[in-house]
This record gives sequence, structure tokens and C-alpha cells, in this order.
Amino acid sequence: MTGRSVKKDAGDKAEEAILAQVRADLEKAEKEAREIMELAKRIQADFDNFRKRVLKENEEFRKYASESVISEMLGIVDDLERALAHADKNDGLAIGVNAIRQNLMKILTSKGLTEIPAEGKFDPNVHEALCTVPGEEDGNIAEVFLKGYRIGDRVLRYAKVKVTKKQIDNGRSKEGEQK
Repeated sequence: MTGRSVKKDAGDKAEEAILAQVRADLEKAEKEAREIMELAKRIQADFDNFRKRVLKENEEFRKYASESVISEMLGIVDDLERALAHADKNDGLAIGVNAIRQNLMKILTSKGLTEIPAEGKFDPNVHEALCTVPGEEDGNIAEVFLKGYRIGDRVLRYAKVKVTKKQIDNGRSKEGEQK
């Protein structure tokens, strides 16, 4: 071998070493870039989820923000209904009080208030049983003491009701069988 070929081989090896180092640095930089890109995507997704959650919470807050005021106003509605129950329907004052009650209920309804039905079967999710009375079958609502209301799907005030209970006579059921 000549001196030139030794120098050429040494130069090729040096270039290959430099090229190998450049490739290693490039792979390292590409790996870091992928990791940073993945991190950026995760941060973007977390931010989107945060934004959606905040929007949902704000919507819920707005929906139920007036709940305490509406709850307090239900006492006024109850008072007006009690006054109307004891008034002559043709009396001018009763007609005025009824108009006020109707206007108040329109406002409350526009804010999402709905009355809980209190006919038929007792539902512990929306009714509160204050007492029981004898009846033909168990679990029917016999009387409503206080109307219940909800805003959206949330119960604001449970309907306070009297519930029927099937009676058993002296250890015998209605069919006459002995227990």
C-alpha cells in the first residue's frame, strides 16, 4: 500500500465516523422531535378537554344559578295558592291575586321550573310521604299537602303527599285467607 491509499482509507474512515455521528445525532433529534410532538398533542387534547369541561360547568352554573331564588319564591307561590283556596273565586281581590300568581308562575316556568305530577303512584324520587291512610291498594297518592317542583332534571322541592296503604283486617286479607 502506498501512502496515498493509507491516507485515503483513513480519510474515508474519518468521513464514515463523522457520517455515523451525524446520523446518530439526526436520529436523536428526530426522536426528541417526536416526543415533543406527542407532548404537544397531549397538551392540546388536555386543553380541549379542559375547555369543554369549563363550558359545561358554566352552562350548569347558569342553568342552576337561579335555583336558590326560585326556591325562595316558591314560598310566595304557596302563600298565594293558600289565599286563593280560601277566597271567593268571583271576588275582585281573588281575581287579582290569581293573576299575580299566574304571572309569577310564567316567570318561574321560563327559568326552567316545572311542577312534579302528584297523581297516581308514589315515587320516592320525587315525592315525600308524610303519612299513610287506608286505601284499596298500596302506594297511591291520596292527597297532596305541598306541590313539588324541579328545575331541569334536578328536584328543587319534593312533593309532600299522603299515601294509601292496603289494610289487612284482623289477620285476614281482603280475600278472607288467614295469615
